[in-house]
Amino acid sequence: MGQDDHKFRLGEVLVVCAPSGTGKSTLIAMLRERYPDFGFSVSYTTRAPRGAEQDGREYHFVSRETFVAMRSKGAFCEWAEVHGNFYGTATKPVEAMLHQGQDVLFDIDVQGAKQLKKTFYKGTFVFLLPPSREELVRRLKGRGTDSEESIAKRLTNASGELAQAEWFDYWVVNDDLDAAYKELEAVYLAGKCKPSLRPGILDNIMRTWENNG
Repeated sequence: MGQDDHKFRLGEVLVVCAPSGTGKSTLIAMLRERYPDFGFSVSYTTRAPRGAEQDGREYHFVSRETFVAMRSKGAFCEWAEVHGNFYGTATKPVEAMLHQGQDVLFDIDVQGAKQLKKTFYKGTFVFLLPPSREELVRRLKGRGTDSEESIAKRLTNASGELAQAEWFDYWVVNDDLDAAYKELEAVYLAGKCKPSLRPGILDNIMRTWENNG
C-alpha cells in the first residue's frame, strides 16, 4: 500500500468472559502464545503484597483511601471488591497503549466487562460458552480441586453469567478446543479491522487518487 498500516491503527480492546470451567484460561494462554504483544495494565489493589511481589510489577499497592479517591475521580475503567479488598484497572495506561496501536486483552468477569463496555464501547467482547451444563459439571469435577459445594456454587454463578451473554458481540462454544481457539482467533483478527480502529487509513488511500488526479 506504500504506507505502514500501523500508523493508521488504534489498538483493539479484546474482552473475554466465561463461566468457571469453560476453558477460558487455556484459550487465552493459546492466544497469548500466538500473539505475545498484547498490552498489559498493572492493576491497583488495596491488599498487602505477598511474598516477593513488588509495587508496580504485580500490582500498584495503595491504601483503601487512595483507591476510593481514585475511584471517585473516575480513574478506573473497571473495579471490584474481592474478599474485602479493592482491585481496579486504571483507564489512562490502557488508553495510552491503544493510541500507540497496541492491543489490550482483558480476562475478566461479566461485571467487570460491563464496566469496560461503558469506557471501551468500541472494544470486542467475547463470551465463551460451555457446550452444556452436563459437560461443565464433568469438567469442574474432573479438575479435582472443587468440593461439591463449590461446584454447586460455580454452576449457580454460571447460570447467572450465561443470562448476560446476550449483550456480548461474539459467542464461542468451547466444545472442541482447537475449533474454539480458531474461532476466538478469528474474532480477534476481525476486530482489528474495524473502521473505528483504523482512523485515517481511508483518507490516506483516497489521497492517492488526488495525487494522480
